[in-house]
Amino acid sequence: MTKESVKKIDVRVLFAAFEVSPFMKTGGLGDVAGALPQYLNDLGVDTRVITPLFSSIKEEYRKKMKKVAEFYVPFSWRNQYLGVYEYKHYNTIIYFLDNEYYFKRDKAYGYFDDGERIAFFSKALLETIEYIDFEPDVLHLNDWHTALSAVYLREMYQGLEKFRKLKTIFTVHNLKFQGKFDPKMITDPLDLERYPNAKRQLLEKDAVNFMRGALNYADCITTVSPTYADEVKNSFFGEGLEEIFNRRASIFRGIVNGIDYFAYNPYEDTNIFMNYNFKTLPLKKINKLGLQKELGLKEDDSVCMIGLISRLTEQKGLDLLDAIFEEMINSLDVQFVMLGQGDKKYEDAFRYFENKYKGKVSSSICFSEERSRKIYAASDLILVPSVFEPCGLSQLIAMRYLTLPIVRKTGGLKDTVIPYNKFTKEGTGFAFQNINAHELLFTIKEAVTLYYEDKETFNVLIKNASEKDYSWGKSAKEYKHLYLELIGANDNATKMG
Repeated sequence: MTKESVKKIDVRVLFAAFEVSPFMKTGGLGDVAGALPQYLNDLGVDTRVITPLFSSIKEEYRKKMKKVAEFYVPFSWRNQYLGVYEYKHYNTIIYFLDNEYYFKRDKAYGYFDDGERIAFFSKALLETIEYIDFEPDVLHLNDWHTALSAVYLREMYQGLEKFRKLKTIFTVHNLKFQGKFDPKMITDPLDLERYPNAKRQLLEKDAVNFMRGALNYADCITTVSPTYADEVKNSFFGEGLEEIFNRRASIFRGIVNGIDYFAYNPYEDTNIFMNYNFKTLPLKKINKLGLQKELGLKEDDSVCMIGLISRLTEQKGLDLLDAIFEEMINSLDVQFVMLGQGDKKYEDAFRYFENKYKGKVSSSICFSEERSRKIYAASDLILVPSVFEPCGLSQLIAMRYLTLPIVRKTGGLKDTVIPYNKFTKEGTGFAFQNINAHELLFTIKEAVTLYYEDKETFNVLIKNASEKDYSWGKSAKEYKHLYLELIGANDNATKMG
C-alpha cells in the first residue's frame, strides 16, 4: 500500500467474501480479501468488505466492533435474524454479519448445511445494503460462496431504488469448488422455484450449481491471471463450465493476484533468523543455517536447498515430484524442505522420504506461517510444479524473499515467472512446459547446476526477481479501471449471456 493521500473518486465498492484475513483464512481467498480492498482504498476507491461474523474470530477484534444495524432477512419461508457490526481494519471498513444459527462456527466450511449457510449469506449481504450508510456502485463477489448474490440481485432486488444501478463483478479464485448441492435446494431454501431464468441458469444434470449462477448473471467476470482466463475456456481446465466462459468471453478477463509487500518483507520479517535484502544477500545464508539446525538437517550453508510449501493435493503436481524424488535426491547435492498437509498418500510419501534420507530431507506435515517464512528465506529454490494453478502465491512470495521458483508453465505461474534463458541470462526463475515428471527433473537439474557452476548468473536471476513488482498495487489499479469502466457503462452494461 502506498502512504500517499489521494483524492477520492466517485466509485464505491462492496467487496463480499466468505473469508477475510486476518479474521478468517483457509487459503488464498482470505489473503486476497484481506489485502486488495486496502490497496483499492489507497487508490481512492471507497471499498468496504462484507463477511460473516464467525465465532472463532478473536476477541481482540470483536471487542472493537460496533453494531450498526439489526433486522430480519426473508429467507425462503422464514425470517432469520441478522446483526451487522462495523470494524475499521487499517483503512478499510468491514461489515460483519451476525447470525448464530449459520455463523457460530469455528471453521468457515465443512458442515452438513454449508449450502444453506452460504445461500443465507448471499441473501443477507444484499439485505444489509438497505440498512447501512453506504450505497455501493459495484458489488464485487468472490468465489461460489457469494455467487447467489448476483442471482438474487437480478431476480429480486434490481427493481428497488438502492439496487437499480448496482453492477456486479464475480471473481473466480478456484474453479474446482463450485458449490454443487441437491437440486431440491432451488425451492428450499433458495426460493428460486418461481424464477424460470434462475432455475435454467443454476441447474445442471443432478445438482444446483451456485457458481454457474454468478457466471451467467454477473455484469463482469474475472479470474486471477490472464493465462488461467484462457485455459478455462477449454475442457481440461474448465471443469464443465467452459461453455459459459467462451459465451461470455467479452466480459471475462484475468487480473493477476498480488501479495502484500508489507506483510512479506525479508528485510523486516520477525519470523526469520536474519533480515536481508538484495544488497545484503550473503546474510540470506544465516537463514539456511538456522533452519538446518531447527530441522535436524546437515548444517552447510553452501548446499542447494529446495523448498516446497503447498497444499498436498493432486493439483499441485505432487505425483510428478513423487515419481522423480529419489532420483533427484540421489543424483543431486541438495537438501529438500517441505511444509504442508492434505491428502494422506502425499503426507505418507513425504514422511517416508524424510525417514529414508535423514539429514537431507525434512517434511513438516502441518501448516505454520512462521515456518513457511523460514523456508522461503532459507531456500535457494522453491518448487511449484502444479498441474493447474489459477494464480499461485508461493512463487510470488519466493521471489520477494530472493528465492528462485521452479514452476510449470500454467495459469498465474506462467504469467509471473520468466523462465531462465541461458543465452541472454534473462529470467526470474525456471519453468517446464508439460505435465511430465522428467521435464520437472531436468528443470531442477538445470537450476541446481546453475547454482553450483555459475553463481554469478544465478545471482543475476535473483536480482531480476527482486526488481519485479508483484504487490497488490498493480492489480488494484487494474480493478479500479474495471470498476470505473463498469459504472461508466451503466445502461450499456453487458446483459446476461
